[in-house]
Amino acid sequence: MSSQAAIHVMSTTVERMVLHQFTPLHCMQARAMLGWSRERLSQESGVSVAAVQRFEKGDALRDVTRLALAFRLEAEGLVFFPGFAPGRGMNIRGTTPDPMERQDYTLIE
Repeated sequence: MSSQAAIHVMSTTVERMVLHQFTPLHCMQARAMLGWSRERLSQESGVSVAAVQRFEKGDALRDVTRLALAFRLEAEGLVFFPGFAPGRGMNIRGTTPDPMERQDYTLIE
């Protein structure tokens, strides 16, 4: 397997893990920890306020949109595990691949 293919497989695996672990409750809890409004998260992540609201209600969003939210919150040093409130992590920044590199980034909600 080429190194480019290995990077793609690793990114895909990490993305799947993030999509499974990052929940609507995590999003609300993370915003509260940071003191961010939905509007601030929207500005910081590039995701529309309406999409943030839909996600926090439990509605489905495109994977790229959820990754953009998780990526931005993780950039503030937050980590997400199922069943636990977000925590602060050491050297966690950059674990979730930057969704701007995805081919479907233009579809962000």
